[in-house]
Order: sequence, then C-alpha cells, then structure tokens
Amino acid sequence: MKKQESQDQITRKDALIKMGKYAALTAMGTFIILTPKKAQASSPPDPGGGLGG
Repeated sequence: MKKQESQDQITRKDALIKMGKYAALTAMGTFIILTPKKAQASSPPDPGGGLGG
C-alpha cells in the first residue's frame, strides 16, 4: 500500500501565520464591540430606575 500525501496539509509555520491573523482579527473585533464609549452610549440613562424607585 502506498502512502498518499494530502494536498490539504500545511506546514507548522503556515498554520501559525494563519492562527496569528485570526487572533488579530478576533482581537480587533472584540475591541470594537466592547469599546467603553459605545457601550455607555447605548445603555439607558438610568438603568433599573423604573422598578418602583
């Protein structure tokens, strides 16, 4: 039986480069979504203030 190499395999170096790109993209997306100014602007002025207070 012959060994067949899959053409889908990549080297460790290529895998690390790809993972680094995904990590950077995820970090940027998380930073944009969780920016304090945006979170503060979208929150109500008095959260929980209408519960009989």
